[in-house]
Amino acid sequence: MYIKTFFLLATARVVLAKVQFLGIAIAGGDFGCQIDGSCPLGSTQLPIRSDGVAQMQHFVKDDGVNILRLPISWQFLVNNKLGGDLDSTNLAKYDQLVQGCLATGAHCMIDIHNFARWNGGIIGQGGPTDDQFVSLWKQLATKYANAENIVFELMNEPHDLDVGVWANTLQKVVTAIRGAGATSQMILLPGTNFDSAATLATSGGAEQLLDIKNPDGTTDNLLLDIHKYLDEDNSGTHAQCTTDNTDAFTSLAQFLREKGRKGFISETGASKDASCLTAFCAQNTLINKNADVFAGLVGWGAGSFDTSYIMSLTPSKQNGRLVDNQLMTQCLLSTWNNSEDSGVKDQDSTTSLPSVLFSTFYSTRTPSTSSATKSATSSEPVITLDIDSNTSVLQTASLPPSLTTLIIAAGTPGDESYSIALATPTETSIPTQTQVTASSTPTGGASSARATLLLIWGCILLSLSL
Repeated sequence: MYIKTFFLLATARVVLAKVQFLGIAIAGGDFGCQIDGSCPLGSTQLPIRSDGVAQMQHFVKDDGVNILRLPISWQFLVNNKLGGDLDSTNLAKYDQLVQGCLATGAHCMIDIHNFARWNGGIIGQGGPTDDQFVSLWKQLATKYANAENIVFELMNEPHDLDVGVWANTLQKVVTAIRGAGATSQMILLPGTNFDSAATLATSGGAEQLLDIKNPDGTTDNLLLDIHKYLDEDNSGTHAQCTTDNTDAFTSLAQFLREKGRKGFISETGASKDASCLTAFCAQNTLINKNADVFAGLVGWGAGSFDTSYIMSLTPSKQNGRLVDNQLMTQCLLSTWNNSEDSGVKDQDSTTSLPSVLFSTFYSTRTPSTSSATKSATSSEPVITLDIDSNTSVLQTASLPPSLTTLIIAAGTPGDESYSIALATPTETSIPTQTQVTASSTPTGGASSARATLLLIWGCILLSLSL
């Protein structure tokens, strides 16, 4: 019984050194859109000329950015015909921007920028029907089904709606997207209250959104969509930053951690005011430190914005080249590139396992009482590490006698995420920092790793049956 409780209550998470995706919004397709979902076609300014393409190439090749957000209005895509087919002329213009993005090698986020509305009517709640919204996304998913680097952001900043009904609408959309052949791309699920990080876990609907599933019953590549600004009313329209959002993102990170899920900050921004250079950098540093639950971060915005725009990240032209502003270099690029090293030392991964520094601390929480096995208080170990792509099994040594550890990196971890299991007794003393050096045992290849995993899981299953 002790062994059984031991494995049911033990939890673990991997804290990556930085978020996997850093990006910029290439705005213009959203110009003119209001929070009532009205988007006049005459206001659209798609950055499809050489400037837009040059910006995307600069961000990816010069800055190392690996995702670009491409806002567009629903009205533009269907040429103001609600429920109609994608307009071939307008779609071709938007696709020019998408293909320019894909050509850089970056991921490209399709963002419908309508605030869950069409000209004042809420989708599935008195306005456009679910079927009309599903039709839009089914057509887009069909077109981009074979583009692995496409990300579907289902809606920009819903607000003032019944989030339970909204979640049911999004479930239909997810089912349609997967059914159209886009089976592996990321899908971002937005909540109400303008998708604010400060309210998602409470009144924003995160609980309902995380119940959405793929047709096969999994939640693979379904991420919580997250937005947040730093000014007084979270609108991104004021020069002064009045918060660094660390409380909001810390709470949301803990919520996601408890749920075993991930989120994606698809829009955040600040002005070049001195208050923002401090606050925006602090926010993004925190987001990177919580990369185990935050998959990416996208800054707002560039594209058709002039460099004088209050939230502009549009690079300026200097001596024939594009140059980023201070907000971009200091608070987005530097906080990402200079994220704290996890302590992994360079080694030849073909001959030995890497030496890993584990910074371990414990936070006590009370899990949900939905199950009797979860009614006790458990300790959650937090581990910071990097694993190279050839490492499949980590073996630990020199552990304190009070800490029992089982670490498995299943399969071959790649550039995305990987799993790690840590088993620890629920009653232990609280260590401050423990350095664990992996043994110099050769990896032995994939077959050896599989054999090791089978042996370990065999032991676990045997113990559970006792």
